[in-house]
Amino acid sequence: MAHETNHDYHILKPSIWPFLGALGAFIMLFGLVLWMHDRGAWMFAGGAILVAYVMFGWWSEVVFEGNHGDHTPVVRLGLRYGFILFIMSEVMFFAAWFWSFFKHAMYPGGPEQPAAFQTYPPEGIVPFDPWHLPLINTLILLCSGAAATWAHHALVEENDHKQMVRALALTIFLGLMFTCVQAYEYTHAHFGFSGNIYGANFFMATGFHGTHVIIGTIFLFVCMMRAMRGDFTPRQHVGFEAAVWYWHFVDVVWLFLFAAVYIWGSSGVAAH
Repeated sequence: MAHETNHDYHILKPSIWPFLGALGAFIMLFGLVLWMHDRGAWMFAGGAILVAYVMFGWWSEVVFEGNHGDHTPVVRLGLRYGFILFIMSEVMFFAAWFWSFFKHAMYPGGPEQPAAFQTYPPEGIVPFDPWHLPLINTLILLCSGAAATWAHHALVEENDHKQMVRALALTIFLGLMFTCVQAYEYTHAHFGFSGNIYGANFFMATGFHGTHVIIGTIFLFVCMMRAMRGDFTPRQHVGFEAAVWYWHFVDVVWLFLFAAVYIWGSSGVAAH
């Protein structure tokens, strides 16, 4: 009786995961800086592997805790608040790229810059036609968001795991299709990452978004595997709910990217 809990909180045991996660992130960042100076790619890869290992091990423990009664209503509320704060931090992350894009679009170059950089996009840059592949990718991602909402409705409102799995499979397929179309688009870009601010802004903003799409796709795939195993219930599905929130965040960011970078960024310029 002395060891029984009389509160709604989950007291965690000491864990090595926060330390390993911080160490992996530092190695990855340090390696990325060296990689930009043509060395250190191996360090970046090692840090990325360590971070991936921490994600797998740490979240496996969280899933185990959720399946064995440790995620009380109070704990689930805390997890939701924590994930909302995480999404807010992601909003600020993308705000930096939008800030850079708008700053250089509205105030291109300067008197000390070459004439080619006095306009935006700079002279010689041929942007993408927003009404071709970018529009197709926008429709693909919006459809994937609708499929994710379908999966959430199937679980919460109907408690239908088969329908939920089918909807998640469709969401994952559309997410993979989006990634493939964007990779194809990159291979046909008429500008590079370096040498001009337009290319740097374009590939950083859309590239980080593509990375988030890949992460979200993996997130949803794990949820689908858990749904097939029967982990989720209409009352307890914080992991799946977080995945759907994350996917809708990715959808919204892409809409802003499509409107700002693709449409406004190519207005008045011959596109391909």
